[in-house]
Amino acid sequence: MAYWAGSSEGIPTTMTNQEPFAAGAAETESTRGGVSRRSLLLTVGGAASMAVVPQVTAQPASESKPAASTARVRLNVNGTRQELDLDTRQSLLDLLREDLGLTGTKKGCNQGACGACTILLNGRRVVSCLTLAAMHDGAIVETIEGLEKNGELHPLQSAFVEHDGLQCGFCTPGQIMSAVGCIAEGHAGSPEDIRFWMSGNICRCGAYPGIVAAVADAAKRV
Repeated sequence: MAYWAGSSEGIPTTMTNQEPFAAGAAETESTRGGVSRRSLLLTVGGAASMAVVPQVTAQPASESKPAASTARVRLNVNGTRQELDLDTRQSLLDLLREDLGLTGTKKGCNQGACGACTILLNGRRVVSCLTLAAMHDGAIVETIEGLEKNGELHPLQSAFVEHDGLQCGFCTPGQIMSAVGCIAEGHAGSPEDIRFWMSGNICRCGAYPGIVAAVADAAKRV
């Protein structure tokens, strides 16, 4: 049934309630001069959409990448002198893991939020993912690999084992290195102090009671 019908000046204008793009719809529209209203709209719409398509010009590929800047860096890592030519964009964490093979320092969030990559830099604990190796020429670096001496574990390492201060172990190197710094700073006098000054080291397993007990115990030994 038609939803609108009428005529103006003798021109048939009847349309039905069929979908305009359904099969057979073209035959329900009155035409003038052999061109239907539907055909006219499709033609005009297609031309308009083509007009707004941007012209894409192929860009020539770069023939060569700019060379990375390098710097000669001298470090004392766990008592061993290292001299390397490094990309100035390389983090201290990547230097330790990729160039020196010291994979005990873990790459966790790589954003300085979890503490898994904590090391001692000139005696101070830092998250090594947030500092560039080229900034520390001549520095003394200590990692978890350097704590054991003459086949004996560091007191903190032994305390972590005795107090079950770990589960999966991924955060443990950073926890231990941070605890070494925490004790040296004089911030391990109470469980409350330990929790506060070690708050930058996250344990996803939730082994915090064992960690606090291990740090408190080791603080009495060293």
